[in-house]
Amino acid sequence: MNTTETPAFPSRSQRLKAATHGTHDSLDKRIMAEDIFASRARFARFVRVQYRFHRDIQALYAVPALVALLPGLAGRCRLEQIAQDLGDLEQGLPAAAPTALPAAVELPHALGWLYVAEGSNLGGTILFKMAAKLGLGARFGASHLAAHPDGAARHWRQFTAALDAVPLTAGQEAEAIEGANAAFRTVRGYVEEEFV
Repeated sequence: MNTTETPAFPSRSQRLKAATHGTHDSLDKRIMAEDIFASRARFARFVRVQYRFHRDIQALYAVPALVALLPGLAGRCRLEQIAQDLGDLEQGLPAAAPTALPAAVELPHALGWLYVAEGSNLGGTILFKMAAKLGLGARFGASHLAAHPDGAARHWRQFTAALDAVPLTAGQEAEAIEGANAAFRTVRGYVEEEFV
């Protein structure tokens, strides 16, 4: 007898992944079309995109309601590492700009943005290996892509377990999906601006 139980319904994080697949896939292809590992200069443009996105969401890591729902949230912020990577690559920080997030962002919408940020951290482990070809790594130029000491997959599972446990109505879940899609679209806009 098989004792492995399969959930009857996909988890919230699985539903977010399915609902944002098209937007996410389009962004990934757009970034890779820029051949970001052809040179350090091209990789630096990608890091500028990362910086702009993470600057947008920096305030979310200190929102008390989010911190209460997502244990260890504050420690997941990577903006400082990205800024250090830009310095290593002899790049100035992108000019200050208004955040792409709404001023009074609702919690479900914010969860969608954080889902994208944490997903990029998981996917970053693949990019980290590719960055090594440019002589970049955890101590120089690509620290923000390095896996968490606990392991990228475990770190992701901890986040998604907390995300999946947040009580949301169907309408709020739709807001989270819209938040994630908005985050992907924002990053896509930054790619278009940085790779001109």
